[in-house]
Amino acid sequence: MNVACGFMVLCLWGVLAGCGGQAALPPKAIVLNQAGAEALEQGDLAVAQARFSLALEFHPEFVEALANLGLVEMQRGNFVQAEVWLDKAVSINRHMAQPHHGLGLLEEHRNRRDRAVEHYREALRIDPGFVPARANLARLYFEAERIDDAREQYLRLVQVAPEDPHGWTGLADCLYRLGRDEQAMRVVQEAVALIGSEAPGLRIHFARILLQKGEMATARAQLGHVTGLSGPTGCEAWAWMALSFLMEASLEKALRCAEQALSMDRNHPLATYVLAMSLAQARDPSAIPWLARARALSPGNSVITEALDRLKSDNPK
Repeated sequence: MNVACGFMVLCLWGVLAGCGGQAALPPKAIVLNQAGAEALEQGDLAVAQARFSLALEFHPEFVEALANLGLVEMQRGNFVQAEVWLDKAVSINRHMAQPHHGLGLLEEHRNRRDRAVEHYREALRIDPGFVPARANLARLYFEAERIDDAREQYLRLVQVAPEDPHGWTGLADCLYRLGRDEQAMRVVQEAVALIGSEAPGLRIHFARILLQKGEMATARAQLGHVTGLSGPTGCEAWAWMALSFLMEASLEKALRCAEQALSMDRNHPLATYVLAMSLAQARDPSAIPWLARARALSPGNSVITEALDRLKSDNPK
């Protein structure tokens, strides 16, 4: 399960932290850059562009404003112009992390992940505490199945930004993938004790622990805060909600939740497993293709193989 979410825009504090890297920046330029970053985070690209452009009128070599203009163009899909702004920022001062991070984001948008990794690594060479680059590098390693490398980056992210849930959720994901379930649970419990379970990813991980303890109602209450979200996190919450009902043999509820997850991601392994096993427990012959699909998505799961063999023997052609 991967519920770690990468930063796809510069964090506001990251923009501000870089302002110290340039001498004699006019205060008005700094204020405008901050206001532009806020507009960018809210998705108001026109206002963000206006504010960054005005900041550059006060200081034409304001590196952060140039990098942020690159992000604006990136969000618009104007990758060529985005690269122009980011390259200009690097040419003015290559010893600032923000434009290198921006180039990493640009390469991700172009689906050139190896190049993105190099840009994130360069940003971290300049500033090891630059959280967005650390989070994105760890995420790319995880998605490339470089789990040990991802674990190392998430460990460092937890150290530099313990208040940020992405490091904790990513670290737990890595440990689960490595088969270190008990260690993963300790990480989640430590995170919840430190920063609470309000973050969606931590809610899902905490619910997973509660399910293993048999605390179904409490687990579902945690997941219920997340199922309304769109994207991978909401899908993950529905899948675990489905599993909670399967564990109690509430097959109709398990099916409904699994179908909801699969409507968001047709290839979600856990949701596919729950749907297949719910149908199998109901002795529904339509479970056979779903079990085959579940086995393909989760190779090595003996429970799926046994259920498939049993159902085939009960329903010979």
